Amino acid sequence: MAREYKIEDYRNFGIMAHIDAGKTTTTERVLYYTGKSHKIGEVHDGAATMDWMEQEQERGITITSAATTTFWKARDGKMHRFNIIDTPGHVDFTIEVERSLRVLDGAIALLDANAGVEPQTETVWRQADKYRVPRMIFCNKMDKIGADFYRSVEMIGSRLGAHAVVMQLPIGAETEFKGVVDLVEMNALVWRDETLGAAWDVVEIPDDLKARAEEYREKMIEAAVEMDETALENYLEGKMPSNDEIRALIRKGTIAVKFYPMFCGSAFKNKGVQPLLDAVVEYLPSPADVPAIKGVDAKTDAEIERHADDNEPLSMLAFKIMNDPFVGSLTFARIYSGKLTKGISVDNTVKGKKERIGRMLQMHANSRADVEEAFAGDIVALAGLKDTTTGDTLSDPLHPVILERMEFPDPVIQIAIEPKTKNDQEKMGLALHRLAAEDPSFRVKTDEESGQTIISGMGELHLDIIVDRMRREFKVEANVGAPQVAYRETITRSQEQDYTHKKQTGGTGQFARVKILFEPNPESSEFQFETKIVGGAVPKEYIPGVEKGINSVMTSGPFAGFPMIGVKATLIDGAYHDVDSSVLAFEIAGRACFREAAPRLGVQLLEPIMKVEVVTPEDYVGSVIGDLNGRRGQIQGQEARGVAVVINAMVPLANMFKYVDNLRSMSQGRAAYTMQFDHYEPVPTAVAQEVQKKYA
Repeated sequence: MAREYKIEDYRNFGIMAHIDAGKTTTTERVLYYTGKSHKIGEVHDGAATMDWMEQEQERGITITSAATTTFWKARDGKMHRFNIIDTPGHVDFTIEVERSLRVLDGAIALLDANAGVEPQTETVWRQADKYRVPRMIFCNKMDKIGADFYRSVEMIGSRLGAHAVVMQLPIGAETEFKGVVDLVEMNALVWRDETLGAAWDVVEIPDDLKARAEEYREKMIEAAVEMDETALENYLEGKMPSNDEIRALIRKGTIAVKFYPMFCGSAFKNKGVQPLLDAVVEYLPSPADVPAIKGVDAKTDAEIERHADDNEPLSMLAFKIMNDPFVGSLTFARIYSGKLTKGISVDNTVKGKKERIGRMLQMHANSRADVEEAFAGDIVALAGLKDTTTGDTLSDPLHPVILERMEFPDPVIQIAIEPKTKNDQEKMGLALHRLAAEDPSFRVKTDEESGQTIISGMGELHLDIIVDRMRREFKVEANVGAPQVAYRETITRSQEQDYTHKKQTGGTGQFARVKILFEPNPESSEFQFETKIVGGAVPKEYIPGVEKGINSVMTSGPFAGFPMIGVKATLIDGAYHDVDSSVLAFEIAGRACFREAAPRLGVQLLEPIMKVEVVTPEDYVGSVIGDLNGRRGQIQGQEARGVAVVINAMVPLANMFKYVDNLRSMSQGRAAYTMQFDHYEPVPTAVAQEVQKKYA
């Protein structure tokens, strides 16, 4: 079967936004107008197709990025294939956002016309900058009281430092919002309410908007002609570009991430969605327009590129794993090059394992279709893969490649969890194992001393949702402990330590001598090991044993048993015995050497410091700041944002538990906050002693 749509007619994009900016509603409308949904699901009654997990329906926030394929006939009369990746907007799921940004070619950034650029908008925008994702902006909720399109345009410049090129102006606002002015065609589109927004009339620009439309059209053309020297020269000589030329130049600038075309509408009121879909085709890149993905040859480590071409060797990236109640485990993968056929074997180059491609599905938000083959640019869901986890590369066994790995942050909060009944014990282990495979920012471990199961993640909401999913999807009831902070330990002084391990008991003994310099390494959180052995004092084959020995004590520091960071160890001397030395003997020596040195290394307890942003009405600023100071917080600054005030602070995570309840009662539910991990800092002595008593 040949490819049905040319790769130039594909658009892989996501919709990124702050919580409540209307992302799910917008996606719903897109599915409705592209013919994929027959009834518009409303987030208010929790039936939106994209929000297909039960609990998303209850909380009304989107958690998993479901990938959906749909089709749109654009202005050029051709059908285009859209793969839409829904991304979460809550800060506890930033990992999901990063992961979906990796596999997108473009994105629509959604703003709430009333709130403009919100805290989470900034976070998500910065993540998209990191991956250089071309974006368009859709100023949504133009029907809301307080909607202000022009303030949103200004905030994109002041808050995000980004250049928005206005492509449409709103006609009316709040309850009077009727439609938009198209600045390329210089006409107005007014939607007919009775058709659920499926039909609209093209009319002349209202008189009161004509001057403003001319002004913004000029700004748009100036941005466009900057993209091409000839066009710029012509423009300066008074020759205007044609509408098609304007579109081509805006496309060029958008794909080069020079600026961001901006549109407006109200998804909830079904206005402005179809022009946005046309704009996806006109301005966002196809897989063929974005730079080739880089990777390394799995055999030689040489850097190689893979282009979006069916004739290149197969390469694809697994970006999400989901448990589907009907199919079992599903691995979502983006095919970057080559083609994939059902039944073939591929290499998982990261794990060094083979995988067989069984069922291949094309996903709609909650329905699916089996496919026999898929091509470069496609996003597919694969059933029954055994060893593949998020971030792994699958490739042609004859041309193995590792595409860049995704980086996942370390979790900052942990809770102990235990099954309610004996019967739940085994089910809980299985459930946690599957949830951890889906979500790399979620970890599970067993505390060796207490035997408790400890789960850790990115925040309270993150772990709440994990426990919730365990109950719903796996029918496991569990008791949950109080959240604990993921402390770390480090050293503050350097120390040379000489240690000899010997054990003579008839037959083969054990012998290893090591001399190691331990020193603080605040630049790196990873444990660093170096060797400066000269003259073979310790044979090469034994050195990994020393490193392994020291590394094994890094997981549980001497102060209170927390993992150690910022430690550098240099093996400077040692001795061995021809018969009695072994890798194991040197491993024991490395471990004991650190333990002997520890009391003189100035071991210090570190705690995670969170970057907290509180948005509050002015009346409550005093209470909020007072409360943050009382939590050992350091206020970094405050600024006005519309009628609200934004307070930025660095606060120890240990003092942020249940903060949301306090904030709500302080502000009568009107203030909101976001927080994310920023860095580790030494714990005050009094607090450190309490922690030591509790854990050591």
